[in-house]
Amino acid sequence: MKIQRTTYLSLGTNQGNTLANLQKACDEIAQKVGRILQISSVYKTASWGFKSDDFLNICIEVSTNLPPERLLQTVLDIETTMGRERDDSRQYQARVIDIDVLLFDDEIIFYENLKVPHPSMLDRKFVMVPLTEIAPNVKHPIAKKTILICLQSCNDSSEIEKTDLHIHRPISLVDKYNYIAIEGNIGAGKTTLAKMIGDDFNAKLVLERFADNPFLPKFYNDKERYAFPLEMSFLADRYSQLSDDLAQFDLFKNFIVSDYYIFKSLIFAQVTLAKEEYVLYRRMFDIMYKEITKPDLYVYLYQNTERLLDNIQKRGRDYEQNIASEYLEKIHQGYSGFIKTEQNLNTLIIDVSALDFVHKLEDYNHIIKLINDVDLEDV
Repeated sequence: MKIQRTTYLSLGTNQGNTLANLQKACDEIAQKVGRILQISSVYKTASWGFKSDDFLNICIEVSTNLPPERLLQTVLDIETTMGRERDDSRQYQARVIDIDVLLFDDEIIFYENLKVPHPSMLDRKFVMVPLTEIAPNVKHPIAKKTILICLQSCNDSSEIEKTDLHIHRPISLVDKYNYIAIEGNIGAGKTTLAKMIGDDFNAKLVLERFADNPFLPKFYNDKERYAFPLEMSFLADRYSQLSDDLAQFDLFKNFIVSDYYIFKSLIFAQVTLAKEEYVLYRRMFDIMYKEITKPDLYVYLYQNTERLLDNIQKRGRDYEQNIASEYLEKIHQGYSGFIKTEQNLNTLIIDVSALDFVHKLEDYNHIIKLINDVDLEDV
């Protein structure tokens, strides 16, 4: 689990659709930097240090797991993506967007390209007024005074006008969901994605304990003999784990991510068990299923069979190396049938066959955006 830090950023713009610029910047920051906790009112000020159109300014509070230098590079990339053009001149200029790192926890940072607290923040009312609105009692680590007291000592005499304009705070996964279950075929990447989301959003992880099942290696060598004890042991363990782990967390206060949902037990049982065994198994499953907390969102990662086999080979579990493509196809068909018929789950299917969310940040961010954009009332 990555450490979450609090940073305060100042945003300003005086070119183009300035309100839209601020909203776009906040959306980008929420996606690439971290969860936005607070956004100040929108303030209007004259250009500071040069003659140009008036600026709109805000300050925001962000919870991030990025280290300071990566935080700076990320906000610079956002500025560039939004069309800001920089040159070697140190003169103040009009700009589509300007994002400054003001504070980073209570740290004092003096890097060549990053100084925190921002060296000029105490002298700029267009920074201090919106910052005081959202962080009046935060202490400036050098001045050793609260932001409110620092504002009262600010010598900037420029006018600053609070407007009626409003920036919508982007909703994070943590704000939207209490419990997400991520599913997929063998080798689809569900555990990897669950861990990545857990790290980035400080989520409670519920991970399947498949490695501890003594029947699993035996099943792959003799499916007919070990199918029933394997599926029964998985069912019992999944029921026990989900019941115990979910009961420990407050579903109204914690964000929980699991790399399986108990219905996978039924899907695999349909494929592996004989008809008579499955009838008995289904009776046990139906009793347990009624007691399990349902996720707010059920995410199914679709991966084509060729990629599944490649992933299985790369992760190198000996007992998986003889899995046939036909078996994987049957598992996928089982999931497809479940998704089509299960009416009580909010379901999102994501095709990750052409994505590399482990090594490509843009692919990972794409998946997070898909999850975050789900309209729970329409699914």
